[in-house]
Amino acid sequence: MDYATLKAFKPSEFEGAADGYRALGNAAQAGKEHIENTVATGMRKSLAGEAHDASQKQLQALAKNFHYTVTECHVISTALNGFAYDMAAAQRKLEAAVGDAAADGCTVNADGSVTYPAGRKPGADKDTEGGTVTGSAGGNETSDALDRQAANIHPNPNFGKAAGYADRIADALKEATDADAKWEPKIRALKADDDLTVSAKDWTDVTSDTGGVREAADAYLHTIKAPPKNDWPQDNANWWNGLTDEQREAYVTMHPASIGALDGLPSSVRDEANRTVLVEQRAAKQLEYDAWLTKEPTHYRPYISPVTGREVKGAMVPTEEWKEWDEKRKQLESGYKGMDDIQKRFDGFTSESNRPYLLGFDGNNMGRAIVSIGNPDTADNVVTYVPGTFAELESIGGDMDRAVALQAEAERQDGAHSTASIVWLGYDAPQGIMTDATETKWADDAKEPLGNFIQGIEEANHRESGVNQTLLGHSYGSLVVGETMSTHIDLPVDNAIMVGSPGVGVDHAKDLNIPPDHVFAATAQNDLINVAPPFAKDYLSPKGYWDTFFDHDAIVHGTDPTSDDFGGQVFEVPNGKLPLVHDWDVMPAHSQYWDEKPLGTLGKIVTGGRL
Repeated sequence: MDYATLKAFKPSEFEGAADGYRALGNAAQAGKEHIENTVATGMRKSLAGEAHDASQKQLQALAKNFHYTVTECHVISTALNGFAYDMAAAQRKLEAAVGDAAADGCTVNADGSVTYPAGRKPGADKDTEGGTVTGSAGGNETSDALDRQAANIHPNPNFGKAAGYADRIADALKEATDADAKWEPKIRALKADDDLTVSAKDWTDVTSDTGGVREAADAYLHTIKAPPKNDWPQDNANWWNGLTDEQREAYVTMHPASIGALDGLPSSVRDEANRTVLVEQRAAKQLEYDAWLTKEPTHYRPYISPVTGREVKGAMVPTEEWKEWDEKRKQLESGYKGMDDIQKRFDGFTSESNRPYLLGFDGNNMGRAIVSIGNPDTADNVVTYVPGTFAELESIGGDMDRAVALQAEAERQDGAHSTASIVWLGYDAPQGIMTDATETKWADDAKEPLGNFIQGIEEANHRESGVNQTLLGHSYGSLVVGETMSTHIDLPVDNAIMVGSPGVGVDHAKDLNIPPDHVFAATAQNDLINVAPPFAKDYLSPKGYWDTFFDHDAIVHGTDPTSDDFGGQVFEVPNGKLPLVHDWDVMPAHSQYWDEKPLGTLGKIVTGGRL
């Protein structure tokens, strides 16, 4: 970049353009929210039929277009601000060099060279004529030493000063040239396809664009104070409240996964960030799946009789290569099932009271998700449900159904107060009954993040009367709840509920740091958890039968919370069907705690009632 261009550069013009894109993105965000929260929900409450279903699909597509517009506009805004910041820094260096040169009697020419006046060194007989010097950028110790030597030798004392100013100007021009070269491809890449369909490829391009801008805008983004390293919810909230709107949007745009995971921030902010992560990861999964479909090998081969060794006419069997291919295809397909279930929840709510908020999301490995039915920032009551063994992102749909049912029951019982019902799959749950679930390491890893999450709910909910919080643990999730509550002395939890529990890690309800009469537990009579010692129920069937499937010294984590010794309150669950030993979490007896009668009890506890 030449001297005249940098001198005339106006960072404010790019900052103004950034403001314009940010405003456009905010307008798109408002449009998206209006479609999702007003238009689509209003139609779902009052209309039905084929025309309604078709309209819903069109509205969902329009909302996705708005979402894409929001994200890209904010990425462009950050890119323009980053470019303006880098260029302004180079321009300030140029202006400082020019100003210093003028103060020293030198003149900066239109090409960036510096003209110095005549001068006489001490002891010289006469003045030495002035001259012009052109600088060079990127000096080092050797070149600097040579420049000093040249200045000392030169008969005009102004030569060395002018050379220094010329080098500073050259450095500023190089910095501007480098910034321009760095940003040109980044900004040029920020364009969409010329169609009205937001495809999976479009969203993967967003991911790529964001990464590129984040890397290029490193200097600009470092002007924004980073979140506290301790990740404490109150400190997170204070950090967020100290940012300007522009800084907030830049941080959400460049670091959506980080913002979505910060406890203590407003639920609407976390939801916005996590939904971007969701749609980008879903797009990546779709492209991976589509690419795998193109690799399908030959499906069938002739069947060779193992008896005759000859081909059986007309008989065909799948090839081994196809079987392997199909197995991976199914794995890839199941990898985005939970993501689609979450999106369906956003596409199907009917009112603000049961609007979902995505408070945490990670589609990698087994996957994690935290979904709230209702806004916990404004709710009178918040119940956080922790699922247990076999829980993973793929099965989040069933857990969300439970949260929806409990939220509806709570508001049915107490319509004067609002309730938010949360599924907290913020940990890797054990995936085996007789192996993983016998160990505490899964709960050990979960207690800190769950504790921070609960504290974050308290921080983000600004009701003067406070929020009534309940922790609900099912199966192994009750151990997670127990360890969390026993570890965090001042955790803002008012009630604890344990259902189908193999133990909660403590021997008495008082060890959970809340009054024992606020600790509730239930185990269905036919729940397979009953065969775990020390509270095995031999009446289920002969003990020897269950020994075939279970090690009776295994899945126990403390005193049975439904026993008299535990000291909490026990509520009844009607007898369900006998369990199916091959499928733990879908066993009727192990999952019947959301049936009508026990659900009514849960709703009563969550809304502050007593048994």
